Amino acid sequence: MPIIINLDVMLSKRKVSSLEFSQKIGITPANLSILKTGKAKAIRISTLEAICRELECQPGDILEYIKCE
Repeated sequence: MPIIINLDVMLSKRKVSSLEFSQKIGITPANLSILKTGKAKAIRISTLEAICRELECQPGDILEYIKCE
């Protein structure tokens, strides 16, 4: 998939545990794991907004486009 979600990098930089973070943004730890591992097919704008709010970052800080050849 050409869109990479660098959520694990941002969580590590902010020193936030996955469990604590999932509770703060209102998603299950299992769904957070799906986002972190890149297995998600979609992300809700409201979830992206909550992630950015809690991590004090921009969407571009966690989303990256990789051109497939």
